[in-house]
Amino acid sequence: MLWPMLALALAVTGIAVLAVPAVRVFVEVRRLARQVAESSRRITRAAEDLERATAPLGGQVDALRRGHGHDVRQDRLPTDVRD
Repeated sequence: MLWPMLALALAVTGIAVLAVPAVRVFVEVRRLARQVAESSRRITRAAEDLERATAPLGGQVDALRRGHGHDVRQDRLPTDVRD
């Protein structure tokens, strides 16, 4: 009867020893997942900001390609320099 009890005690101890690192890994994976989600939100927000910032420029470039626009650089010069 001693050997089966010893085997059972060792099995329970082994499961407990393995459970501690498993819980730690679980906690770290959840923390990493939160960081990845936050980084993804930041990247998405930055991409949207970049898209909004480049939209006016894209329209000007499109007009220049079609030949309907004028020199975009002249719009930024003071009036006394343009003449």
